Amino acid sequence: MKLRVYVTLKPGVLDPQGRAVMNSLHALGFDSVGDVRQGKYLELDMDDSLAGDELERQADEMCRKLLANTVIENYRFELAG
Repeated sequence: MKLRVYVTLKPGVLDPQGRAVMNSLHALGFDSVGDVRQGKYLELDMDDSLAGDELERQADEMCRKLLANTVIENYRFELAG
C-alpha cells in the first residue's frame, strides 16, 4: 500500500523558496504566475498487513513526529492501492 503525504506551509508563513521560483518564472517570461508556495511530497511503501484505522493512525503519527513541522506546516495524506 502506498501512503502519499503532502506537506505545505501554513498561510502567512514566509516562503523564500517559493518566492525565488516565482521570480525565476517571471524572468523566463511567465508573467501570468502570481504567488508560488513550495511544499513537499513523500510517497511511502507501507506494510499491506496493516488495517485501515491502524494505517491511518500511524500515518498521522509519522507526520506529526517527523514529516511535518506542525508549527509552520500543514499536512494531509492519502492511502492508495
